[in-house]
Amino acid sequence: MATIQTLIDIFLHIDKHLSVFMHSYGMVAYVLMFLIIFCETGLVVTPFLPGDSLIFAAGALAAKNIVSPWAILMFCAAAVLGNMCNYQIGRALKHRVEHGHIRFIKKEYIERTHHFFEKYGAVTVIITRFMPIIRTFAPFVAGVGEMPYRKFLLFNLIGGVIWASFFFSVGFFFGNLPFFKAHFSMVVVLIVCISLLPAVIGFLKTRFGKKSV
Repeated sequence: MATIQTLIDIFLHIDKHLSVFMHSYGMVAYVLMFLIIFCETGLVVTPFLPGDSLIFAAGALAAKNIVSPWAILMFCAAAVLGNMCNYQIGRALKHRVEHGHIRFIKKEYIERTHHFFEKYGAVTVIITRFMPIIRTFAPFVAGVGEMPYRKFLLFNLIGGVIWASFFFSVGFFFGNLPFFKAHFSMVVVLIVCISLLPAVIGFLKTRFGKKSV
């Protein structure tokens, strides 16, 4: 229980914890941030890691010279490389996924991501960047579906750069305004809720459609 409370506290006050970590460990903090973004996008079993909020907090701290502004390049690289790793894992596990032999991956997440691919095609790789959890499964499903590698690479590059740059820039320019500083926890939760909204709406439409048939 104490561990869960600690994780929630870190998530809600990620700016304060990141600031302390930067002052205490310096370069190690950059490595950790890279790994968090890489794992959140690159490993299908870690969709719970803070992506949007971490990049937003890093951007806010960059405006105060606590984090280097060049960290934006690191986040872009982590996002792109993470998706590439996840795509390759999806291709490697294609047959096991199709036969339902991977128990630790929730089937509902796979189905929901498949729905996005059916509706938006390859652009899903870009759209889902802004959707927590689903963005972790999008490159995996692209790999399982054997999307042409060059096409995936292009959309992955565009999506990764837009996503990381957007949240870092928003944090940089708005994260230190009095309102955002005073209500940082609320802003973090709001970012997650807004990011999840399209997925929730899509899920409800799917459920409603099934019942109406």
